[in-house]
Amino acid sequence: MARTGERRRPGRSQRPAWAALVLGLLLILLPAALLARPVAAATTVRVLMPSPFVDATASLVADFNRDHPQLQVEVARGPLDTEAMSDLAIGGLLLGDTPYDLLMMDVSWTAKYAAAGWLMPLEGLLGDNALEAMVPGAREGNAFGGHLWRMPLNGDTGLLYWRTDLMAAPPGNIVELEAVARQLQAEGKVRWGYVWQGRPYVGLSCVMLEMIHAFGGQWWQPGSGRAGGQTQLDSAGAIAAADWLVHLVRTGVSPEAVADFAENEALQLFAAGDAAFLRNWPYAWREIERGGGPVVGKVGVTTVVSAPGHSSGGTLGTWGLSLLAGSPHPREAAEVIRWLTGPETQKALVLDQGYAPTWASLYEDPELKLKHPLLAVQRQALEQGPEVRPLTPLYAQLSDLLQRQVNGLLTTDGTAAGAMGKAQTQSAVLIESAAGEHTASGPLLKQAVSKSSHASGRLQAQRRQGVA
Repeated sequence: MARTGERRRPGRSQRPAWAALVLGLLLILLPAALLARPVAAATTVRVLMPSPFVDATASLVADFNRDHPQLQVEVARGPLDTEAMSDLAIGGLLLGDTPYDLLMMDVSWTAKYAAAGWLMPLEGLLGDNALEAMVPGAREGNAFGGHLWRMPLNGDTGLLYWRTDLMAAPPGNIVELEAVARQLQAEGKVRWGYVWQGRPYVGLSCVMLEMIHAFGGQWWQPGSGRAGGQTQLDSAGAIAAADWLVHLVRTGVSPEAVADFAENEALQLFAAGDAAFLRNWPYAWREIERGGGPVVGKVGVTTVVSAPGHSSGGTLGTWGLSLLAGSPHPREAAEVIRWLTGPETQKALVLDQGYAPTWASLYEDPELKLKHPLLAVQRQALEQGPEVRPLTPLYAQLSDLLQRQVNGLLTTDGTAAGAMGKAQTQSAVLIESAAGEHTASGPLLKQAVSKSSHASGRLQAQRRQGVA
């Protein structure tokens, strides 16, 4: 019997009760403790896109963010104009403090951005065969210097639109196109025969690239120099191309106002029923069909035509995603590239926006075949060999020189030989001024970009003074 005042030790029979009590408290408190632990913050991948793509992908991005709470996509709206978009991106890249992980790039930017050291190679993140399942033409323009820098989101090329209510079949070459246009004008069925992009901007460069090849010439001859090649703008084919476009304007097949036409101006004139033919991109068909104008249901689309005895493809106009060097989370950014350029996303954009897809499987998709009549011609345009703009870091400056000379030719009494000769001379000066002393690596290219900008500015100053 225990003495008075002595504490009684718990016996063996009491220990299970204490253990059960402790276990019960743990079961109650442990979930609360786990819930109180901080949850890992979501990774945000920031993308700079041109304005039209921001709108086109808005609902898709919202769906992705809802389904991926730990990986969020934040889209910044860039300008509508291609050149303004590039200027915006370069402004931050030159300062080295761009806030973006991904940049949506025009295919013509690849060489310049890669050589400047602004991009991160993608093959290590997406695999060496990332482009293998795409149609051949869509694979072009994404690699430079042995690395993959870009994944294309669309497979657009230049196309020829024609009026099915005014002719039984599209023209087979430019001679037929002009003859049909003139006949329809003479009969009073259309005011204009052919509308295209003649404003001094990147669209005119795309038209000229198609036409130069359509007459058997080349704008760019790849080579081993530091610029990666040389221009051939004073060749017979290039001069014939410029001469034909000027001929269309001076003879009234194309309106004089074409010298100020971009894609939308040409599209509006054609959609209003005022022209027999239109050169534009795949998106134009859906715009025409949605517009409710007089040509709805009366428009056919084919590949661009060439001079007799020659062949040409439409200019490759793809936009794609590139990973910017310095991104703090390249693997997550690569996952966003994989999704945003993937087959499911592209299918939605085909149905909603009329973009041409890049994945070969989508050209066999039954739903797309039924709902998107352009699919067959888009595939043909990509498989027969689209024209790729000069793959050189100096493309933007070379394009500017060509645009200005051709646009000036449309509004003056000059000759095609004279204008193209000047474009060739100025291009040679630009390439020579951009030549560096070492190799065409990142630091040199940044120097070359600066030099070429000065050269372009010098030529423009000479032009204003009447020297060039």
